[in-house]
Amino acid sequence: LKDNPLIASSVGVKTYDRNLGELSLDEFDRQAAEAQSYLTRLRAIPAASLSPTDRSNHAVLVRTLEDQIAQNRFGQRQLLYSSLGSYHEFLATMGENIPMRTREDYDNYLARLALVPARMKAYSDMSVKAANEGFTQACEWMKTLPGSTVALVPADVTKSPFYGPFAATRPQAISEPDWTALQGRAREVIGGPIAASYRAFSQVAETQLVPKCRKVDSVSAQPGGKDYYASLVRLHTTTDLTPDQIHQIGLQEVARIRAEMGQVAKKAGFASREAMIADMRTNPKWYVTTPEELMEKTAIVTKTIDGKMPAYFGRLPRLPYGIRPMTAATAPTDTTARYQPGSPEGGIAGYYLVNTTKLDQRPLWEIPVLSVHEAVPGHHMQIALQQELEMPQWRKATTFFTAFVEGWGLYSERMGVDMGIYDTPQKDMGRLGYQMWRATRLVVDTGLHSKGWDKARAVAYMKDNTTLTDANIDAEVNRYISVPGQATAYMIGKRKIEELRSRAEQQLGPKFDVRRFHDAVLGQGAVPLDALEAQIDAWIAAEKARA
Repeated sequence: LKDNPLIASSVGVKTYDRNLGELSLDEFDRQAAEAQSYLTRLRAIPAASLSPTDRSNHAVLVRTLEDQIAQNRFGQRQLLYSSLGSYHEFLATMGENIPMRTREDYDNYLARLALVPARMKAYSDMSVKAANEGFTQACEWMKTLPGSTVALVPADVTKSPFYGPFAATRPQAISEPDWTALQGRAREVIGGPIAASYRAFSQVAETQLVPKCRKVDSVSAQPGGKDYYASLVRLHTTTDLTPDQIHQIGLQEVARIRAEMGQVAKKAGFASREAMIADMRTNPKWYVTTPEELMEKTAIVTKTIDGKMPAYFGRLPRLPYGIRPMTAATAPTDTTARYQPGSPEGGIAGYYLVNTTKLDQRPLWEIPVLSVHEAVPGHHMQIALQQELEMPQWRKATTFFTAFVEGWGLYSERMGVDMGIYDTPQKDMGRLGYQMWRATRLVVDTGLHSKGWDKARAVAYMKDNTTLTDANIDAEVNRYISVPGQATAYMIGKRKIEELRSRAEQQLGPKFDVRRFHDAVLGQGAVPLDALEAQIDAWIAAEKARA
């Protein structure tokens, strides 16, 4: 928590409320050395001697420390901007996850704002050093970096994400004069030093980063890129699968899903899957014309799903979630939706963020499958529940394994079938389209970074196989180019959860209870896939012995 003071604040630890994490290569090295020291001590503890809970803690901590040490060895550690999120965006939105109720809370936030210009200078210097060493992002996306940076510090300071905590209703604990004074201080620091630091970074991006952008889409073209990509695949999937093996799994999944899509199209009266998808992409009846309509349609679907949850889980999280539009400055180049975790300790709800730009690319048939993934039973269910489990705070606050978290999100899309939310052929095709989206990721991500594909080939492959609109495909491929390996984890994680469910159903027979299975999967929080398998095998044995 000392190394990650914003996480500390989000979980109610106030010791570091006036701090921001240090940003330097020396600090990265110090933390990696500390991780190595912990790992050495941890390996001296025989895991077999531990309780089941501590065996899980042991497995999670080993994997976390190994990953931290491994990733610090690569020059790409300096690359802190991408299409999936950048350091300057992280700073601008930090107030969204910090609980603020008292004058002291806001004063602490202002102290953090005062540190932003120095962090932006360190970020800028590190980015220039990285670029000079051959570490940048691909050209097409990087061209948006200067503009998207200054968009976070508009001329009207009150429209900046930095000002968000002060745009809210005045807390009752703060007097009117004090609130006015705090708002004035915020406008001064955001409109002055912070805005200047963002403009300076934008200028550096324009003159020193964009000119050195990556001309080849593959990260393997960077120094050490091939080994880096293999390391990322291991990091995100928590497996020892190679890029070639993942590519082949992707091809198999694409073929399977394509056949299912053809069956749905035939039942819906279309001559082919291509004809049905073309109608779904272009027919105006599948689209709304205002952001408000999209939010209203989304709200109806999410509340419908909420009512079905007790049939599939014995334990539900106490923390609610809300829905709101994505930040306007970054939404045009962002993905279709995302989840933003809340904090039970901080009194902050989770949020399902909906992209309300480019409405002609946001079809209504997409809402059900998107909602089960991002809200419940997907990300909000899993993350909010993890936040209240009886486990060490470090696991609740900082443990994230992409294959588990995103695998659960994709498995939740399958759960929507059980819930009956895909009640039209278009919604069902949308579900299969989203499965296909994640299957093509296995092919496209590995194709780009280990098989010499370029963006045009990746786009063509996704357009041929998925139901995604052109804008979504473009944003997605930019993301795979920008954040290698991460997208391979979704389908790998989902396949493992489905494999474990099938095993439990076969071995338990009439004793199998889907509510208890789901509780068991989520009961230890996010874990590597091998730890999840051991966890469910132990649960199956316990269920067999249960009267």
